[in-house]
Amino acid sequence: MKSDYSSSSATVVALGGNALGQTPDDQLHLLRQAAPVLVSLADAGPLVIAHGNGPQVGQITRAFSLGVAADPGVPDVDLPEMVAMSQGYIGEHLVRSIDEAGARRGYSGKVVALLTRVEVDPNDPAFADPTKPIGQFLTREMAEQRMKEEPGSVYREDAGRGFRKYVASPLPHRIVEIEAVQALTNAGFIVIASGGGGIPIIRTDYGMKAVDAVIDKDRSAALMADELGASALVILTAVPAVAAGWGTPMQHWLHHISLDEGRALIESGELAEGSMRPKVEAIVDFVSKAPAGTVRRGVICALADADRALSGEVGTTITSV
Repeated sequence: MKSDYSSSSATVVALGGNALGQTPDDQLHLLRQAAPVLVSLADAGPLVIAHGNGPQVGQITRAFSLGVAADPGVPDVDLPEMVAMSQGYIGEHLVRSIDEAGARRGYSGKVVALLTRVEVDPNDPAFADPTKPIGQFLTREMAEQRMKEEPGSVYREDAGRGFRKYVASPLPHRIVEIEAVQALTNAGFIVIASGGGGIPIIRTDYGMKAVDAVIDKDRSAALMADELGASALVILTAVPAVAAGWGTPMQHWLHHISLDEGRALIESGELAEGSMRPKVEAIVDFVSKAPAGTVRRGVICALADADRALSGEVGTTITSV
């Protein structure tokens, strides 16, 4: 095991849930393909891995909804518990895959998945305007019945395919288990944390309370990287880099952009709201918070290129200088 690990030199990687397939078998297969790249990153220094869980929570939601409809003995399960379930089984698949890949490469480090809560502001405007669809598609009649059964819930039509439940997506404010992430990283572990953006909680007079919400995993990864004092944040996606003029004859890949150029891209409205925009926003937020005298690097690239991304050979890089 390496003895010079420190969270201040860590790289935080955010792995998209959409890259993990539609079934547990698909997920394990894809993670086994990705694991050697992640081990390569860990060879270079401390590594913390965050991951998405959109499709996986959708599967869990659908399974419980169908189960409740078919069998009165099946309990209703709230969204925070579903996020926790997804953290568990995605985390276990990551641990297994990285262990296997590490054994083949002679990597001597250890890997652990950490159940992670993330604090949000109960007064976040997002709670008044739920924007994240979850679960299966329903007919109008079914959605209206659900809203009667679930006071305060919101169901809307989603892209003409039917009605789905919508939940809030508040900004993350604090990684509750950050001290555990730091301790494990400093001890030489690859740490899997803040899965699915984290289990969303609010602070009350009686302690922490879990709430129905979905936290963007890239924003949580950026917050975790900042709280760790990490030197780099790498967001892995399905395309090789950020593109200007996406989908037009003027499309071209951006290989290195400044903070100001990143902000201009966000403000221009050129980046897709549900795709590249939150990734660039997360990178810009992380890099812009670099303490005086330090350099932070943010990279957006394809999963297959991750081990070369920090060298600047591939992907889009944003740095603090």
